[in-house]
Amino acid sequence: MPARIKNALIWVFGALGGILWGYDTGVISGAMLFIKNDIALTPLLEGMVVSGLLVGAMLGAGLSGRLSDSWGRRRLILAASAVFILGTLGASLATTPWTLIAFRFVIGTGVGIASVVVPLYLTELAPKHLRGGLTSLMQLLVTVGIFLAYVTDYLLAGAEAWRWMIGLGVVPAAILALGIITQPESPRWLVGKGRNDEARQVLTRLRGTGGAADAELAEIEETERIERAESRSLTLKDLASPRLRPVLLVGMLLVFFQNFVGINTIIYYAPTLLTDIGFGSDGAILANVGIGLLNMLMTLPAMRLIDRKGRKPLLLYGALGMCAAMLVLAVTNLSGLGYGAALSALTLFGIALYIASFAVSWGPVQWVMLPELFPMRIRAAAVSLCVMFNWLFNMVVSLVFPSLLRAWGAGVNFLFFAVTTFAAFVFVRKLLPETKGRSLEEIERDLLKGREGHLPDSAEGRPGQSEADGSVPVSSGADAAR
Repeated sequence: MPARIKNALIWVFGALGGILWGYDTGVISGAMLFIKNDIALTPLLEGMVVSGLLVGAMLGAGLSGRLSDSWGRRRLILAASAVFILGTLGASLATTPWTLIAFRFVIGTGVGIASVVVPLYLTELAPKHLRGGLTSLMQLLVTVGIFLAYVTDYLLAGAEAWRWMIGLGVVPAAILALGIITQPESPRWLVGKGRNDEARQVLTRLRGTGGAADAELAEIEETERIERAESRSLTLKDLASPRLRPVLLVGMLLVFFQNFVGINTIIYYAPTLLTDIGFGSDGAILANVGIGLLNMLMTLPAMRLIDRKGRKPLLLYGALGMCAAMLVLAVTNLSGLGYGAALSALTLFGIALYIASFAVSWGPVQWVMLPELFPMRIRAAAVSLCVMFNWLFNMVVSLVFPSLLRAWGAGVNFLFFAVTTFAAFVFVRKLLPETKGRSLEEIERDLLKGREGHLPDSAEGRPGQSEADGSVPVSSGADAAR
């Protein structure tokens, strides 16, 4: 089989990992409309059903760095597939709130593992010229999974078949498990374990005969030597040091605002919001399909613009667009228009504007910037910590939103998110450095000085690259998360 086809198969199975992640994240929004008919759920329990996945994702992301180093990338992806299958089957057969929450937690563990190890595996096996867009591509694949979940919800809504909505997630999980068995282990991991001859065989299989495999192996060996000399574990003392506090603060604020601008309320609860203003279940889920399609399509220009226009412009314009959308939704819901065409049209417009603004900016950009912000010697551990907090913030919003929706109404909640999106705009403008076209050392220096600094796009040293092989160092498995 030609090397080009073998490389393509790696991307196919990587795509299944991203799609599976997105499917299990998005399917609950439509299923929730019908779960409540079979299982009694209070607003708090409803939030726990949604956020149970996110608690599991925190655990999975936290464990995956160390496990991927000890087990290997390929074996851990196989284990994640088994976790997906177990959790999906259990959730689809649940008869009580607590069993549903428990198996959503199991699914979440698989999601957390996939969010770290799948893009890591692809980064380490993909040809060098394809590595740069990997993180943005993974975000696109997650949106594809969310879209497929919404389509499935719509097709099964007439039968109110929420168990099938959830249970069909077994299909991509099983295909991923069968497919990953046929794929090679990461040559980077093999070199790290001293299995250089096996790494050469893998690279020869992927790149073909000739000098390309030997040259790439030499680069990997040199990078491994540098990382062994410079990388070390992140400690609480490191985080508390004056040198690292500003960098860590910026990374934490980035993941905080990505979640507290309200995206989870739209992804998880859009059908619930639409039924509250008069949509029928079928109409709300059909509208949700449109939301998923828009989310997927607007990620495409982000992949093109992120290296052309820079990270900051996308985040700034995205924050303003989300703020405007939340104001539209807040005013619409607080105006007392009552049910009708005007309210429905304005609500759909607000949701569409919000999704488009997020998908072209905060959705993919966070995952590109996180590895760029941290010094090489602590990058893996610091990114892993930020990813864990990302899932934590996601969980908090998802858990409390149903209760706040019941207590305050949608309008006040949207007004709150309008404030947080404007705060996100201020954060990006005042604190976040532009990382496009800049070396990691320059980014670190400006962050530690508390200023932004600007360099031309042609500045030497591309962000997110190590000196030896042009890839993000991935010694603990967290660098290329989600």
